[in-house]
This record gives sequence, C-alpha cells and structure tokens, in this order.
Amino acid sequence: MQKKILAAAVAALCGVATTAMAQQTGASKVELWGIVDAAVRHTTNEGKGQSGLTKMIGGGMSQSRWGIKVEEDLGGGSKALVELENRFNADDGSVSTPFFQLAYVGLQGPYGRLTMGRQWNVLFDVVSSTYASFPYSPYMDAYKPELGMAAGARTSNALKYTIATPTRNWVGSVQYSFAEGNDNTDAVRNVGLGMLGMPAATPLTAPIKAGIDTDVAAASGSTTPNALTTAAGGIAAGALKTMGGFLRYSENGISVGGGFLRTELPGGSDLDAWTLGGSYRSGPLYVNLGYGQNKVKWKSAGTPTTVGAYVGALANRLVDQAIINSMWQGQTNGGFQVGDADKRQMIKVGFGYQITPQINAGMHYFHAKQSGSTSGGYDGKAHFMVAAVDYAFSKRTDAYAAIDHTKLSNGGGKLFIDSASQARSRTGFTVGVRHRF
Repeated sequence: MQKKILAAAVAALCGVATTAMAQQTGASKVELWGIVDAAVRHTTNEGKGQSGLTKMIGGGMSQSRWGIKVEEDLGGGSKALVELENRFNADDGSVSTPFFQLAYVGLQGPYGRLTMGRQWNVLFDVVSSTYASFPYSPYMDAYKPELGMAAGARTSNALKYTIATPTRNWVGSVQYSFAEGNDNTDAVRNVGLGMLGMPAATPLTAPIKAGIDTDVAAASGSTTPNALTTAAGGIAAGALKTMGGFLRYSENGISVGGGFLRTELPGGSDLDAWTLGGSYRSGPLYVNLGYGQNKVKWKSAGTPTTVGAYVGALANRLVDQAIINSMWQGQTNGGFQVGDADKRQMIKVGFGYQITPQINAGMHYFHAKQSGSTSGGYDGKAHFMVAAVDYAFSKRTDAYAAIDHTKLSNGGGKLFIDSASQARSRTGFTVGVRHRF
C-alpha cells in the first residue's frame, strides 16, 4: 500500500500519467564537465615563528573538480536528474573526501523539483544564487570567510524540494536530512573512562572533577591524534539531521533572499543558522550586501553525580564541538578559532565591475563578531578583506590575481587565526590560472 502511495505522489509531482511514462518521449543527455585551477599563494604570519609560507594550491579562485550531469526527458514537461561531482587538488592530484562531494538523483516537473542524496544545503543555495561575493565566481576558494557561516555548505542523506514561478522571479526550497542513528556518543564516553582508569559508578567529587577536566582538555586540545579525538571525530563526520529552507526574489537586476537551517548535533546540541541579503546588477556593475548568524544551543550537562555521567556529558560536548570547529574554523572557512564561544555573526559587502569584456575586478569586506564564550577568552571580532582581478583569455580560460587580509581583535589573548602560528593578522597574495571544460 505504501509503495502505491509513493508511486502516486511521484507521478503527481512530475505531472506524468502512467501511460505517458510508459512511452519513450525523449533521449537522455549526459554531460561531462570540469574546472582545473592551480595557483601560487604566499601568506604572512603563518607557520611556527610566523615566518610566512609560499606554496602551490590546487584551487585559488575555484576548487578543481569534475562532474557528470544526466537528464532524461520523461515527457509532459518532466525529466529525471542525476549529478555527481568530485573535487581534487590540481597541485598534487589528491582527491577530496568523500570522493563525490555532490551525489544526488531527482525528478523535476511542472510542480517542482525533488532531489535525494548529498547536495548543497539551502544556506549555500540562497547566498550563491542571490548575493554571491563575486559576479564571475560565487566565492574565492583560497579565501572564503562567508562559507564558515553556511553550516558545512553540503548535506548528506538530504531530501530537497524546490519550486519556482515560470519566470523564476520567485524561488523557494526546503530540505530535510536524516541522522540515521548517528547520536550514540557512548563510544567516546567509554574511551574517556578508559583513559581515566575510573569505574563509571565512581562518585564525582570536586578534586576528581578538576582532574577529569584537566585530562580531557589536554587530550581534546592535543594536535596529535589520540583515542579520544579519533572517537569523537568518527561520530562528528557522520550523518546529521537538518531541516530548513530559503526564499528568494529577483527582477530588474535586484535580487533579495533569506534562508534558515537547523542542524541537530549527535551530542544533543543544536545549531541554528540563518542569512539574509541582496544584490543589484546594472550593466558592468554588481553590488551585494548580506548578513549571517550562527547560534549554538549547547546541551546542558545537568548535575552529574558520578564519573560516568560527567564523562558522558563531556563526550557529548566534545563531539558537538568538533562539528562546530569544522564549520567555523580555518583561515579559508571563517578565519579564527572557536574556543568555547556559541555565537558568530557576519556582515558582508562588496562589488564587482567588468572593466572590459576580458577584465573583471571585485572587492569584498567581511566583518565577523564572535560571542558567548563562557571563559571570555574567545569573544572577539574579525575583519576580512579581499580584492581580485580576473582576465579572460577566452570563454573557458582565465588568469587572476588577488590580495586578502585578516585581522582579529579582542579575544582575551586566546583568539588566533590558528593555534600553530598564534597570529592575529595575516595577508595573502594569490596568482593563478583556471580552465573550464
């Protein structure tokens, strides 16, 4: 019975009658496409001793990638869709994990588009389609503070339904993804208990609690992988439950939109992320303005009375913290350390201008504020600036040069771009070549 209901729902979505589906109404279209981008990048105040670093990177303006897109005409204005996309580093040939960064199948018809699999989330969709940082590239891959606000940008195990008016002036989308049981942090708790060498039923006294805090902080903060961080990382890399949507409007060069996404973390915490912004295009000029906010609602540790209960609460926080770190941290992904903060806000403003048919220039500024640090050491502000010039040799090949600068303020002496250099400011210079096929 359930199969019959599902089949009827899919047929209704596509507007295809059973008899029409049985007919061969059109051929499939298979497209192989890709981007290969390599650049030389120099950054100041990087590495131990802040001596600076010069290296080749596998993507300056865009991350190198290749993909396959498939469309099959089902008749009645409907079609089947498949998209696979792999990302790699052109400098050394290494491949991203997972192998396919996008992998989904779907149906599109008069009543919308339904896709299933690993795909861009609704926050990334609304920003990149409505108020992207650059008109000729949604963002600069080597320096992209805005992606730190996108809750990971991609979502696995996701259902997404998108609908638009015939003119596409209005576009809306909703998404839901499945956690698939990835909420058992007992393995991390057991590793912690093993490291401490204490039975779970041991009463929790103040001296024991202080010792646990010291040992767990040392293990979780270590740059060398250990059993505790490996166990937490395994759960953090797993499936996540998400739900959200976006709405955008565009007409006469003006685009506005907003989106919201809730992510339920395995340890019981929630991340609420939302964004709002717009852009304006007139001839060669493009300007954009946007705002984003991420707020973590950490699961309360309660009042544990035993070592097992307390270590379990720490395990929940450790797993959820690892996920937030992966979303917010890193020079190209938010730009500064999270610590024990629970809120991050960002304002972005920029412009692009097509100077000649071959030359595009753009500049962007991001202002971020981090707050909610229980220790007070990670509350602070960050300023990100980037300017880029792109020269098109043809429709497929271009070269570019960019300069970027990051500066942090406040933070109680704990807020750094990265723990290795402990730098609070950094300038980057990038020159590269990109080809599309």
